[in-house]
Amino acid sequence: MNTRYIKELPNHWLPIEKVFSALGDQIRQKILLLFEPNEEISIKTIVETIGLSRSAVVHHLKILEEAKLLVPRKQGRELMYKVNYIVALEAVDKLKIYIQEEFNHDTN
Repeated sequence: MNTRYIKELPNHWLPIEKVFSALGDQIRQKILLLFEPNEEISIKTIVETIGLSRSAVVHHLKILEEAKLLVPRKQGRELMYKVNYIVALEAVDKLKIYIQEEFNHDTN
């Protein structure tokens, strides 16, 4: 059993903690999967597509934005969102490195 991180996560893991936390909700996963590559989508369109109240969608968008998975851009009176694929890839890469290091540690 690896108990090194029981008290706190390693510093290099902290930026991705919010990514995995944000992705732990099925509604937020559905929101992210709405986006085509490089597409921007308005809150209004997301509300109409997902079928939740505007306040519920805004709540989920805020969590995705705090995790840096979505990037907002103001266009007139509406906020447009775009997926930040780099942050998602960095989180997956850090997880992959951790798994490889632990696997290599276990096989030595």
